Amino acid sequence: MIRWFAALLLLASSAAWSHQSSEAYLSYRVTGADVEQRLDIALRDLDRDLALDADGDGRLSWGEVRTRWPDIERLAADGVRFTAGGAACAPKGSATPQLEEHSDGMHAVLVTQWHCPADVQELQITYRLFAATDAGHRGLARLVGAAGQPLVLVPGAAAQRLGVDSRGFAGFVIEGMAHIAGGLDHVLFLVTLLLVAVWHRHGRGWAPRASARSAFAETLRLVTAFTVAHSITLGLAASGVIDPPAAAVESLIALTVLLAALDNLRPFVPGPRWAMVGLFGLVHGVGFAGPLKDLGLRGAELVLPLLGFNLGVELGQLAVVALLLPLALALRDREVYRRWIVPGGSSAVAALALVWCVERSLAVQLLP
Repeated sequence: MIRWFAALLLLASSAAWSHQSSEAYLSYRVTGADVEQRLDIALRDLDRDLALDADGDGRLSWGEVRTRWPDIERLAADGVRFTAGGAACAPKGSATPQLEEHSDGMHAVLVTQWHCPADVQELQITYRLFAATDAGHRGLARLVGAAGQPLVLVPGAAAQRLGVDSRGFAGFVIEGMAHIAGGLDHVLFLVTLLLVAVWHRHGRGWAPRASARSAFAETLRLVTAFTVAHSITLGLAASGVIDPPAAAVESLIALTVLLAALDNLRPFVPGPRWAMVGLFGLVHGVGFAGPLKDLGLRGAELVLPLLGFNLGVELGQLAVVALLLPLALALRDREVYRRWIVPGGSSAVAALALVWCVERSLAVQLLP
């Protein structure tokens, strides 16, 4: 049973790799009737669709990317189109090909210039990038210097408006929920905590809690500690106040999952568990900030996206709690839960987290 559960987790990790959600970044700078569009597309997404890795060595060189730049431009032109006030704009030219590092990896940067028939008050964006190859892909768009909030663009959806009256709050709520759903390490961290939230420490092990009320209270403490902690660092990282290396953050997140799983098997973390969860939540909050940080928002323009994204993260967490906690409560006294589910599940999570630690700290790939 343990081997079977571990195999399922390893399989799931390849389909829902933590913090590898597919996101492209769009920014528009409007000056009268002129529009500058900047589109940042992840190289891993381009490689999937265009097979950029010509020599098949698993690494993309600048030469491989530069040689296929016309194909990249065509893919971008087909995937992202806009009008201004319903009227098409004429291209004026494009900038020199370039690359830029984002929190989720290296991106190709495509900058194009456009002239519209009249002064631009609003843009209508039709987004189809990777619609046929990645259902989870999203575009994050903003208008530079405008009071409107950024938009989350879903491939294949109806055209969305970007202007001074744009509001992307609901889109960022959805994006926060999607970030939890696609972040396997965050989900497994919560699952690991909930497995023993229905137990209490007893000597050097665990014992079932006497009442459901006690289990609910413990769950509330854990979720609250995690929420408060990650909300603090999410805000600090998204606003640029703190900016630790992404590789270090990802490695630490994997380590928090590993330690929580090992603590399930044999409690060793001192003090109340909510304190450990709060400390680990500070690390997870920095990991949550990637999509917002890469938009480059500052000050007041960050407030609504930050609130919406954080609300989406919390709703995603509550969905995990709502699904798992009732089952854990019903099984907490059962032999199968004590001897198989908690030890087996925690062992599988620990094994997967250990692989993540090695991969992220040494920049190697062990899983397919």
